[in-house]
Amino acid sequence: MSTELALMSLVSVAKGIAERRFTAREVTQSCLDRVLQWQPRLNAFMAIEADEALAAADAADAALAKGHAGGALHGVPLAHKDMYYETGKVVTCGSLIRRDFIATTTATALRRLKQAGTIRLGSLQLAEFAYGPTGHNAHYGPVHNPWGFAHVTGGSSSGSGAAVAARLTFAALGSDTGGSIRMPAHFCGVTGLKTTVGRISRAGAMPLSQSLDTVGPLARSAEDCALLLGLMAGPDPEDLTAIAGPVPDYAAATRQPIKGLRIGVPSAFYVDDLDAEVARILDQTIAVLKREGARIVEVELPDQRQLTAACQLVLAVEAASFHKRWLIERPQDYGPQVLMRLQNGLAIPGVSYLEAMRWRGPALSAHLEATAGVDAVIAPVAPVAAPTIAESDVGNNPDAEAVIQRLTRFTRPVNYLGLPALSIPSGFTQGGLPVGMQLVGRSFDEATLLRIGAAFQRATDFHDRVPALA
Repeated sequence: MSTELALMSLVSVAKGIAERRFTAREVTQSCLDRVLQWQPRLNAFMAIEADEALAAADAADAALAKGHAGGALHGVPLAHKDMYYETGKVVTCGSLIRRDFIATTTATALRRLKQAGTIRLGSLQLAEFAYGPTGHNAHYGPVHNPWGFAHVTGGSSSGSGAAVAARLTFAALGSDTGGSIRMPAHFCGVTGLKTTVGRISRAGAMPLSQSLDTVGPLARSAEDCALLLGLMAGPDPEDLTAIAGPVPDYAAATRQPIKGLRIGVPSAFYVDDLDAEVARILDQTIAVLKREGARIVEVELPDQRQLTAACQLVLAVEAASFHKRWLIERPQDYGPQVLMRLQNGLAIPGVSYLEAMRWRGPALSAHLEATAGVDAVIAPVAPVAAPTIAESDVGNNPDAEAVIQRLTRFTRPVNYLGLPALSIPSGFTQGGLPVGMQLVGRSFDEATLLRIGAAFQRATDFHDRVPALA
């Protein structure tokens, strides 16, 4: 077994630092060594802050030596998607427009992780303004998949997915508005949690769609995601959509067995038109969950195509509203694909947007009725493993838009309904590319998803596999 510290899980490395089995500097240096090796091939980082990270690690070690632990993640180095504001730091949001934007506030989610003791390694790449599902970026270049450098990572949390998979950071914040945590998790072979709208404060995170945006982690395991969620969740006076009330013990949930839980398999849509290897991995995942004691039942969901279309409409209008001034004043500073998508949003009638918003309540009620007899629903994150960067390049491949539309069809319904979903590494294609399955739950019941994900990961090792730098 490798003794390389960067290969440890978040939970394990935090425990090791707290017990002084190794230092925060040693852990940080291990991550930076891997960043030096992998960054030229991945393009996962937007900025690397090695000197500042090592100085912070030394300070964390000195504090611990005096008996002053800073929290559950004392001395753990992390990097996050470059859309989370941190006072005094440049936050590009993957764009030219904000290339020199210096934040004057710190995102609540980021602040809570810092209060738990984390160290900043730098910032991670993303699709321009978090508005792209593949990992392409017209300004800073595509992020490459560590399992196959010619393949996409998924977006928009492209750097987060690649960096966690290659073990450059123990975890990373992403955001999920139409699948932007789950798709990188699926394509890169990591665990990604799309939270319920309102579970984690969005204050200080770059907005894309005010009613769809969610904050969540990408990490090695469900156990790691549970730790991070517990630290970030809760009310926030800076974001009144963040719900009040006690935060569940997510870590305890991951230790519970799943015997007797009922998991639904959709009868249509999510099982239609699957690549043969994705279909095989779905069947194998279901078989593992059955062996762990879960009861598998078929569920008939309402028409998911309507949910997908409604989500796309809401996202397009809300994103265009946020960008309206820049679209008028600086259209030349957008990449062509993002500019086109934003301009399309401006052309959608207000009546259509209001109809889509009004339908969300009835649509959620219909979904809850259809899934009343199950604790979670399992489905593929996407019908295929990662396509190549060339195949999904809208500027150079006339069929790229069809490729992209196929990638996102299984994620958008969850966003429209505001539900939580956990993407777990579930297998590999014969070509060596990872495949993920998503567990979709009830509102604010992330605990059950993490419980199922952790049980699956105790029975398999897909989440522990590490790509090799050829």
